[in-house]
Amino acid sequence: MNAPVSPAETLRAALAGLLDGLPPKAAAQAVDRLIANYRGTTPTDTPILRDRADVAAYAAYRMPATFEAVRAALDAFADVVPQWAPGSHVDVGGGTGAATWAVNATWPGERPVTVLDWAEPALVLGRELAAASPQLRSAEWRRARIGAQLALPAADLVTVSYVLGELTEDGRAAVVDAAVAAGRAVVIIEPGTPDGYARVIAARDRLIGAGFSVAAPCPHSATCPIVPGEDWCHFSARVSRSSLHRQVKGGSLAYEDEKFSYVAVTREPVAPVASRVVRRPQIRKGQVLLDLCEVGGGLRRSTVTKRQGLLYKAARDAEWGDGWPPAG
Repeated sequence: MNAPVSPAETLRAALAGLLDGLPPKAAAQAVDRLIANYRGTTPTDTPILRDRADVAAYAAYRMPATFEAVRAALDAFADVVPQWAPGSHVDVGGGTGAATWAVNATWPGERPVTVLDWAEPALVLGRELAAASPQLRSAEWRRARIGAQLALPAADLVTVSYVLGELTEDGRAAVVDAAVAAGRAVVIIEPGTPDGYARVIAARDRLIGAGFSVAAPCPHSATCPIVPGEDWCHFSARVSRSSLHRQVKGGSLAYEDEKFSYVAVTREPVAPVASRVVRRPQIRKGQVLLDLCEVGGGLRRSTVTKRQGLLYKAARDAEWGDGWPPAG
């Protein structure tokens, strides 16, 4: 019997099929503009994705990385609430639907899904991609203005990924408030930059103020111990790059690392991890250095030595973003 195809593999195949025949020059030009928007200051109240060429280039340039970042955030959330799975999902500013694919990679099974975006070309392509996934074929793709006066249908899970940076400060607050009103759990993901982290922290404060508890990455719902302007909390997801992906983005490596910041909150009972690894572990001779955010709301560097046996072996296997210590 053949092994089931993963959502990531299905998505890669669907992307390859939809992008086949796109003129390389048009794709390259669209990617250059998208990179400028992604790294710079995007005009607010204006969709970044303007036409089919933009959307196809975006799907090749950003969708694999967005999928992996959102999946990493959702995996950390799922580890903290192992008995819970969303019965419904609303994706705000979902574009071509990377977050919907990530949700189904984390919690397999069909559920009501609504994707909201203000760019009709993105919704059209997202719907085409979703046709390749039995779990997403019934998803609703709805055009909506993302910002002030946004109203969301009630859902167990609301995701807001890589969209707050496109909004004014008031627009960000309105989107978070809409997620508060609609969701039992909310997951917000932004680029792993100081500005992206600042947007996540502002959303985190607003969500906690509305009665949510932080499930991940923080092991607490207290004030973030990182001093603003001195550092920022972010994580990394490894992204496999297909030949098509390398063609559109340039370069020859078979992978890249997507940096992201996120917060996952819930109204469900939650027991966060005791601490979380917030920097890449440093493996040295006979010891591993782990930078941890702890349940008490502080930061600490822990040194795990070879004398600690199984814990040392676990530390050598620990990855940036993991909970610590490992279960068992």
